Amino acid sequence: MPGRPAVLAVDAGNTKTDAALIGTDGTVLGTGRSGGFNPHRRGTEAAVDVLAEAVAQAVTAARTAAGVRGPQDRSGTDGPPYAGHVSACLAHADLPVEEAALEEALRRRGWGVTTTVRNDTFAVLRAGLPQGAPPRGVGLVCGAGINCAGMLPDGRTARFASLGALSGDWGGGAGLAGEALWFAARAEDGRGEPTALAELLPAHFGRASMAGLIEALHLGEVPLARKHELVPVLFAAAAAGDRVALSLVHRQADEIVSMAVVALGRLDLLDEEVPVVLGGSVVAARHPQLNDRIAAGLAERAPRARLSVVTAPPVLGAALLGLDSEGSPPAAYTRLRGHFPGAGG
Repeated sequence: MPGRPAVLAVDAGNTKTDAALIGTDGTVLGTGRSGGFNPHRRGTEAAVDVLAEAVAQAVTAARTAAGVRGPQDRSGTDGPPYAGHVSACLAHADLPVEEAALEEALRRRGWGVTTTVRNDTFAVLRAGLPQGAPPRGVGLVCGAGINCAGMLPDGRTARFASLGALSGDWGGGAGLAGEALWFAARAEDGRGEPTALAELLPAHFGRASMAGLIEALHLGEVPLARKHELVPVLFAAAAAGDRVALSLVHRQADEIVSMAVVALGRLDLLDEEVPVVLGGSVVAARHPQLNDRIAAGLAERAPRARLSVVTAPPVLGAALLGLDSEGSPPAAYTRLRGHFPGAGG
């Protein structure tokens, strides 16, 4: 590649990792994708190896687009460092100590002259901020899990540990699926109130009853990893008026509002006009029973907040944060956003 790209952006979630090499003018030079990032299960170095697969794909794509042929030169600008700055937004970087450890692990790979690691929630926030705006606002992700973070131009942040029930969290796709199963099981055996979920959940997996589905999940006949498929079933039941399903959807909306309001309060932004950006598969589906209640709750508790849903890939946010660190010109931001659908701004 002629010259060195400005930014190597990496966004890594539970199920996939995206990498993109960004030129100094905001051009996307190459992209790559690999599997999920799970350092707690696989260990840090093995998890970073997954990031390396996406990075290698992005580098190869950029070299090919630039017409570079032959073996990769590991000593010049075609080899590490691949970019001036590595901007990585990673799932499971939930605590500052985890961010620091992962940043050091990435720095050892030598992919960039400088390296910054943040929780992946910051990528969603940065991707949803208006064009030309400083990094000021609150972002909330509700996908497989749930997390929230806020940031100010002076570097101050507000965040949550996001360690599940251990840190007081509730919901996200995995949590909603678990709650739906709990209520459906109790409805079938008589311990709980009736709900259509008792029929809809087993039917989704071709089972005749909740007892049959529970057995299949317990014995591995239906992999536990497929529980996320039950989230759309839950929302469909809520839309049809099932009281139990609707109560879970409303609880999720209220939890999202609470997290956003607390983050705004920590940054003294409750009385200011400020973006609140939602991302993740659960909110991106735009179910009225969820999103309308979020909008109403936020309007009541933070009336000047400007709510939006970002559907652009989170790697855009990681790339924008990288351009921020490089002091890039406005045209670079415009060109970069133009590459990604759903970027807005």
